[in-house]
Amino acid sequence: MSDRLFAATRKGLFEFRPQGGRAWAVARTSFLGSPVSMVLADPRDGALYAALDLGHFGCKLHRSEDGGATWSETAAPSYAGVEADADDPPSLKLIWALEAGGADEPGVLWAGTIPGGLFRSEDRGDSWSLVRGLWDDPRRKDWFGGGYDSPGIHSILVDPRDSRRIALGISTGGVWESQDGGASWTLGGQGLRAAYTPPDQAYDPIRQDVHRLARCAAEPDSLWIQHHNGVFRATGGIGRWEEIEPPVSAFGFAVAVHPQKPGTAWFAPAVKDEYRYPVDGRLVVNRTTDGGATFETLSQGLPQADAYDLVYRHGLDVDPSGERLAMGSTTGGLWFSEDGGDRWSGVQARLPPIYAVRFA
Repeated sequence: MSDRLFAATRKGLFEFRPQGGRAWAVARTSFLGSPVSMVLADPRDGALYAALDLGHFGCKLHRSEDGGATWSETAAPSYAGVEADADDPPSLKLIWALEAGGADEPGVLWAGTIPGGLFRSEDRGDSWSLVRGLWDDPRRKDWFGGGYDSPGIHSILVDPRDSRRIALGISTGGVWESQDGGASWTLGGQGLRAAYTPPDQAYDPIRQDVHRLARCAAEPDSLWIQHHNGVFRATGGIGRWEEIEPPVSAFGFAVAVHPQKPGTAWFAPAVKDEYRYPVDGRLVVNRTTDGGATFETLSQGLPQADAYDLVYRHGLDVDPSGERLAMGSTTGGLWFSEDGGDRWSGVQARLPPIYAVRFA
């Protein structure tokens, strides 16, 4: 099991370690007071990366070679020199996703940003290049903002079988895949449904507000989506999807998939649209172990009254064992499960709002 968890929050990066039994506690803090939008622990060389959203001072990226004890600033993705779609030239608003390249690509990193750009680094973040195959695709002009004013790339999945095969989840722009390292792209999403559009546009793949895209590591063609208005599953890649009706609520942001069992996935349901809080003020997790045929609503150890914790799209993670989970909320709650979600325990720390949790 993983013995470290990083929580990227509005006021810094927090590292947690187990302290015996089921208790986890803060082991180290970095960037206190600064919003950390994303964190990546590179499994290939152990390097850590932290993306900071410093408002007026811009988005920054830092790398640590010693497990988070010290950090050095690297280059951040940049839209400098990229022509404008209209009268307003693009500029980096947020680093929303960070992922390592394949095991056969040392030094390769991927970054998803707002506004809707995918970036690649071949030197561990020292420099970045915009993936023009996606940026110049004329269909990108039909993307639009969801929770943010501009569209953004929040989910990047590198296929463990083929590092040149990359899948993306975009809000709002659907699901995309490249099989040639980003040179060309296919729009998937048949069967996805957007309830917020006019009926004649509901099944248009490019109008789908994918909140989070996740896959089973052992069976990479088995994917799950937490959509703005539903849960969807695919078993043959991004092309065709089945809509699944979970209990409690079909709305939510986060999904985590068991790394060895493609039919097992976890979701954090909420009241939808402008409200965005747990149904009836009860924080629960929906789990399916049979591909969505049935669900369990898990609540042991989670607050069941007057709880208004929203879990963002990167706020739920499962470690490589498939048994240890972590979930962080917008009100600073952080919970761990050691048994696949059957029971949860909260940490004692009073944290800032949590943007992302990741095991290392």
